[in-house]
Amino acid sequence: MTDPTRHNLIEDAQGIGFGVCMAAVGMHVLTFSGFVAGQTTGVAALVAYGFDLPFPAVYFAVSLPFLWFGWRRMGARFAVKTLITIAALSLLTALLPRWLGFSHIHPAFAALLFGIHFSIAALAVVRHGGSFGGISILWLMLQDRTGFPAGYAQLGFDLALFGAAALILDTATLGWSLAGAVVFNRVLAINHRKDRYIGT
Repeated sequence: MTDPTRHNLIEDAQGIGFGVCMAAVGMHVLTFSGFVAGQTTGVAALVAYGFDLPFPAVYFAVSLPFLWFGWRRMGARFAVKTLITIAALSLLTALLPRWLGFSHIHPAFAALLFGIHFSIAALAVVRHGGSFGGISILWLMLQDRTGFPAGYAQLGFDLALFGAAALILDTATLGWSLAGAVVFNRVLAINHRKDRYIGT
């Protein structure tokens, strides 16, 4: 008998596909503006900027080590979905500059855009049993075990990450990057709550 509370393969594919598309646009805005973000994306951006490396490749490499941890703690199904997600996102992020170009984005709007795109992307992927990899897996586990919102845990890590970013970014770019991270974390904290939103 089919479990009506569980997503089927087609539903998972569209949810993860949507999340990948939204995240890729957010990453495109982020790298165009020279911003950093939190979590795995922020670490990848700092490494890519600091060593002049392609961001999509760095993002994939930084995300890979966390797959084993995700598999051990959250199961093979989660790990496989996460691997598919980060691989698809890395590929689409590499291709997107050929399909979508910008001449100018005001930094305030850029911060809002990438914060919103990242948050709705994360919500879509997580609700279909995957993730964008990296340290966000730890925050999701923390939320599941203690009820502490994943968005707030991520915000604490982001503050440390932005402290490192201050060494290579100018003050304005760092400030707008932080604004985008706050948007991301607030949207995630409000909407990714088991006590309010119950479902698959």
